[in-house]
Amino acid sequence: MMPDRRRVPFCRIPAGMVVALAACAPDAEDGPAAAEPGDLDFAAISEVLLERMALQPGERVLLVGRGGDRWDALVPLLRGGVTAAGATDLGAVDVFGAPLPGAAPSGFASGLGSEPEGWGAALAGVDAAVKLPGALPAPEVPYDVYRALQDVLRGGRGRTIHFHWAGATAFDMVELPVDERVDELYQAALLDTDYSALAATLGAFEAALREGAVRVTTPAGTDIRFETGDRPVTRQDGDASAARAAEARNLIDREVELPPGAVRVSPVLATVEGRIAFPDAAWGGERVEGLVLRFEGGRVVEVRAAVGREGVMAEMEGAGEAGRTFRELAVGFNPLLAIPEGEEWIPYYGYGAGVVRLSLGDNTELGGEVGGGYVRWNFFTDATVAVGGEVWVSDGRLVGR
Repeated sequence: MMPDRRRVPFCRIPAGMVVALAACAPDAEDGPAAAEPGDLDFAAISEVLLERMALQPGERVLLVGRGGDRWDALVPLLRGGVTAAGATDLGAVDVFGAPLPGAAPSGFASGLGSEPEGWGAALAGVDAAVKLPGALPAPEVPYDVYRALQDVLRGGRGRTIHFHWAGATAFDMVELPVDERVDELYQAALLDTDYSALAATLGAFEAALREGAVRVTTPAGTDIRFETGDRPVTRQDGDASAARAAEARNLIDREVELPPGAVRVSPVLATVEGRIAFPDAAWGGERVEGLVLRFEGGRVVEVRAAVGREGVMAEMEGAGEAGRTFRELAVGFNPLLAIPEGEEWIPYYGYGAGVVRLSLGDNTELGGEVGGGYVRWNFFTDATVAVGGEVWVSDGRLVGR
């Protein structure tokens, strides 16, 4: 395991959503320690981000950051690359609409302002944006630039790179702070991924999903089946080009994750049948062990737990319909984001080879109709995934093809 690491409840917030297990705005004493500048190759990182956007002359590009951290070093590199590509540099702002401190001023960034009423029209003219690490929804305000950009994407306009550098997660769903080990792994995944090969693999998995029913099992007792039909399948292969965005069917098709690696789909809810046996974790603020949820028609119809059932029920009841709805299958395919041999932590939100997510909650960003804002991610490191009877993941390991 990774030594000497403080841990906090794991959460990530899609725009407007509340994620379970979350102290989503931890204070300085409880939150993950901010990583100090290490030996990251910012020039190479910038080059990959620009390459994945495949900018066209005249495209309008905005950066959204936090400011005051090591990622400030990327801002001038990215802005210079935007100009070199013949695109229009709109500058860099934080999630409150203010220009990033220390960044060279631009008319767009200086004029965006802190009043959300004007953001929609202004951001609708942005062709591509990069959300730098730390540029996350701000819990202290009802609306911010992060969420405003997602509203633009939801309306079928523009594209973003969601450039993360977090999501290192213990097996009990507790977030671990970024350290040099995480830096090393994430940088290798970003710079060394064979993007063409990854795209081919993800495309093949999507084709399989279109043809056959999915069955996911685990040694603990998970056995759940469903069909994807013609539901949107998002291939997070790192393609942030305008051409790919033109094919988008949902919000996350337009929000490209880097480092890349997962296929994500919200299946046909009526076809979701079976049970999920969850890893021990916290639900509703209580420790829960031996939890098994049974699904019929995509909804939870039975809750069993050896310890802490009351916490599960409280969390679900507080979440409304979303709390009892199967949200998503995600399967990680990037070998450079796989769980490190001999260690017990999950890199980057389960985008690594063989990691499976079976999530509950709001599925609107995936093209579904169940809202409410609640999302709970659940990682499985020993799952077997078969599609149409063909095994793609066996006991947490990708099956070679």
